[in-house]
Amino acid sequence: MYKRILVPMDGSETAKRAFDYALSLARESRAELIPLYVIDIPMVAYEAPGFDPSIIRNALLETGEQLKKEASAAMQRDGVKGTPKVVEVDKPGGNVPERILEEARASRCDLVVMGTHGRRGVQRLMLGSVAERFTRMSCCPVLLVPGSTDGAAATQQSANHRTTQVLL
Repeated sequence: MYKRILVPMDGSETAKRAFDYALSLARESRAELIPLYVIDIPMVAYEAPGFDPSIIRNALLETGEQLKKEASAAMQRDGVKGTPKVVEVDKPGGNVPERILEEARASRCDLVVMGTHGRRGVQRLMLGSVAERFTRMSCCPVLLVPGSTDGAAATQQSANHRTTQVLL
């Protein structure tokens, strides 16, 4: 059904659930899986007097490499082909959804699986939603795996593999 599946990762539990779902889907459909970690250094790091933004960049790079290593191990364990990637936005405070879109196009993905934190109201306004912004601009179908703040609900959702597929 799918040939190439992209799954953005950010180290959160929600992204981990999306990765697990994408891994299962890739295994079942014999698709290539491309886990993706995007490094985005906040503008605040550049505006703070006397602060060296390379400290944040190096920490994010280290996180990305660790996630890449974990994804590779899980993929190898499950016999799923693909290469995890760590990429950076083009400029400080850049647009993460656009960077994910660039990778989806470059890799010729036919599905993107993303976690969504399900923030509402002021929290969503302040923090934004990478998943929502990406879904609006995507070049292929997007499967959203919801997060949960309630442990019991998260367990039940994992058991049911509740997802939302957005076809564009």
